[in-house]
Amino acid sequence: MRIVIIGAGFAGMYAALSAARLRDIQGVLPNKLEIALVAPEPTLVVRPRLYEPNPATLTAPLQDLLKSIDVVYVKGRAEAIDTKSKVVEIAAAQGTHKKLPYDRLVVAAGSRLFRPNVPGLAEHGFSVDQLDDAIALDRHLHGLSSRPASKARNTVVVAGGGFTGIEAATEVPARLCKILGKDAQLRVVIVDRNEVIAPDMGAGPRPIIEEALRKLGIETRLGVGVASLDKSGVKLSSGEQIECETVIWAAGMRAAPLTAQIPAERDQFGRLLVDRDLRVPSVTGVFATGDAARAACDDVGNYALMSCQHATRMGAFAGNNAAAELLGVATRPYHQKAYVTCLDLGDAGALFTRGWERAVEMAGDVAKKTKQEINTVWIYPPKAERAAALASADPERVTAL
Repeated sequence: MRIVIIGAGFAGMYAALSAARLRDIQGVLPNKLEIALVAPEPTLVVRPRLYEPNPATLTAPLQDLLKSIDVVYVKGRAEAIDTKSKVVEIAAAQGTHKKLPYDRLVVAAGSRLFRPNVPGLAEHGFSVDQLDDAIALDRHLHGLSSRPASKARNTVVVAGGGFTGIEAATEVPARLCKILGKDAQLRVVIVDRNEVIAPDMGAGPRPIIEEALRKLGIETRLGVGVASLDKSGVKLSSGEQIECETVIWAAGMRAAPLTAQIPAERDQFGRLLVDRDLRVPSVTGVFATGDAARAACDDVGNYALMSCQHATRMGAFAGNNAAAELLGVATRPYHQKAYVTCLDLGDAGALFTRGWERAVEMAGDVAKKTKQEINTVWIYPPKAERAAALASADPERVTAL
């Protein structure tokens, strides 16, 4: 028997850990139930930190961890899924392809930044979505120091006033001061089509966010969008032209395109609709998790978000349940009633909220310490020690806040 997990992100990593944990509990040998994780590299990209400087350092190796729990790493990119034959086709090294049969499939392919057909976006826009994107932005920012000083050089426009856009924007002043000097006349502008900043955060936290933006001198243009980009700057839907040499796109996410190969219903973000066991109901033997799945967190209408916080726990339930079906034991319905947010606000601190109503618990420096602990400790993989690694993947305990 074989479980194939597509993706080495937070959901894929915890799916592998949790499946291996249940296999171990049931006393089943790895040669009787193989767990294979497919990814281009055996590396976790610490994606929630990609707005920070030095993004090339924001990865964690998984090879030793996977070996310690007897999970087979398959190097390559999953390109095709045949759900009738239960086979995944993988693009491997030097253009070769191989087929990997499965008994259960866990789709943990993650998400991608939504890039609409805005003129000039592909040529002139940057992002902090994937590791390569963040590295390209970091290289560009450092390259600004070799350009003549000008308003355009010193101006950054961030398209998107949600969680990612705010974290990227509030980090920019400190990053550019280190590159261009503390006396550089910097300008950062957040552009968002919504009428308020951070629309998903709600009214409670918003005054803290607005005050942080004022403290950092960050401007907003709300109720408008980016109409076009070129090398001289951006034109807004209002007609305003902002001269700038840096545009960071942070406006929305979509599930990875691979999910479209599963013949099942999806939501407006491309996520596969799953049942409480994270099973894709209409396709035999397929589970979806993390950003690839639309899953109910509770019985009162809350659904998992495209976030590390939800992906880790969802991954643990999906991996457990895929293994449970093959081993003939009871599955565990996914649930995640606890929900917190911790929004980095750069030199203005951070903001910590609890619950779906986003009740503010901490702000400023004390919240910043929590954010730093989350970013540097909590979201990293467990150590490559078999017993401890397997114990960390109990679905009921993963991300139990």
